[in-house]
Amino acid sequence: MSAKTKIIVLHMKEVIYTGIFLLLAVILAIVLFFMFGSGQKKSASADAKSLYKPGIYTSSIDLNENTFDLEVTVDSDRVTSIRLVNLSESTAAMFPLMEPALESLASQIYTSQSLENIQYSEDQKYTSMILLNAIETALKKAENN
Repeated sequence: MSAKTKIIVLHMKEVIYTGIFLLLAVILAIVLFFMFGSGQKKSASADAKSLYKPGIYTSSIDLNENTFDLEVTVDSDRVTSIRLVNLSESTAAMFPLMEPALESLASQIYTSQSLENIQYSEDQKYTSMILLNAIETALKKAENN
């Protein structure tokens, strides 16, 4: 019975270089996966489905020959700010529910990002309806078509 024994001689320097090159290849593969992986596709599709054109949009409100503007600021997918502009002191005194009603509506819109199911109290019903119509008009200007 003769056994053929093979002896392999490895130089330590070659083993170390091979290990380093394999490690670098694995790191390169991971970096390429994250650079060209599915993350790029998701961000491109999110940009294509944006709800609004970012900017500031206004709508005018006329009450008893007093005109002031409602300003709505939007990002690509959310309402960021709603405020009254050019509201004189006399108009604010004549319509004292205007600012509290807007604050109530704005807080609901910020949380839900929708004009659906907005609730308002009975004493602010008509003021809230006027403000909601103005907000809706401004958001229609901002919509991405």
